[in-house]
Amino acid sequence: MAAEVETTDRKILQLLAADGRMSYTDLGRATGLSTSAVHQRVKRLEQRGLILGYGATLNHEALGLPLTAFISIRPIDPSQPDDCPQRLRDVPEIESCWSVAGEESYMLKVRSATPAALEDLLARIRTAANVSTRTTIVLSTYYENRPVTG
Repeated sequence: MAAEVETTDRKILQLLAADGRMSYTDLGRATGLSTSAVHQRVKRLEQRGLILGYGATLNHEALGLPLTAFISIRPIDPSQPDDCPQRLRDVPEIESCWSVAGEESYMLKVRSATPAALEDLLARIRTAANVSTRTTIVLSTYYENRPVTG
């Protein structure tokens, strides 16, 4: 069951999703609360599990990882244990792993330096998890990680 979130808390969540470094003072100005009241609310939102963490948005191109791809994976032998996420946990190029409905079992979001590096990564994924893969390469990203509104 989804947690009930009152209007002011929802506003705080939206503001922090857009800028996780926003100060308690600025959050207070935006919500009409005192700095200490905002601080208490943020701590409660963290304790309730509505805020799972704070992170930086990285420039992957500047980091030498300009190639983004989505890799769908499916076990070669469906009778084997479904442990793909554990088998792939330590592959650093995998940014995200989602369990999905459909023909494939999981969807991976990966970052790579070059097409050749992606090809090597695909081989490592296939070997490590005993899976078949289907890859979609991202040509352009218009928006990503947009904060939820409403």
